[in-house]
Amino acid sequence: MEEKTLIQSCIRGDKSAQHLLYKKFSSLVFGICLRYAKNRMEAEDSMQEAFVKIYNHLKDYQSAGSFEGWVRRIAVNTAITGYRKNLRGRLEDEIDDRSEYASSLVDYHDVDYTMEELMICVQALPSGYRTVFNLYAVEGYKHKEIAEMLEIDVNTSKSQFSRAKGHLQKALLDLSAQKIPVESQV
Repeated sequence: MEEKTLIQSCIRGDKSAQHLLYKKFSSLVFGICLRYAKNRMEAEDSMQEAFVKIYNHLKDYQSAGSFEGWVRRIAVNTAITGYRKNLRGRLEDEIDDRSEYASSLVDYHDVDYTMEELMICVQALPSGYRTVFNLYAVEGYKHKEIAEMLEIDVNTSKSQFSRAKGHLQKALLDLSAQKIPVESQV
């Protein structure tokens, strides 16, 4: 079914068209929600909210940009709204969380990571770090935009991103050490 026809059918309340729309975009929306959620259950809740918003606002879609981009924006905004609801006050606590990372003498250039391993490492970030990291590194927002979205200072966004990178580097070093045979770590 053509995208425009699918959208029009969904607007008219056609359940099979709504199901097709869900099947077409559920993995994209879930992936976005999972990047911002603490766990799978929270991501599923966020995805449900995003689809409710998508269905309720289909009539507002202007066809000016890509429909996928419109769906993506709703998913990100829904995930951020959930993040703000769940994290009021915890972001400041995470800023004070300071960790030092020891450098390693192991050569990690030949270590490959699977998408699942990378997702696990990102998912393990403290929620403030994870949210800023995803908005900046994955979604492409600027720190000023992130600060406005999360209602934080621009420098807080930059700090959260910097600390997220440090946490990820340590997590990937730890993962690499598990992957490299002991004899090559000498």
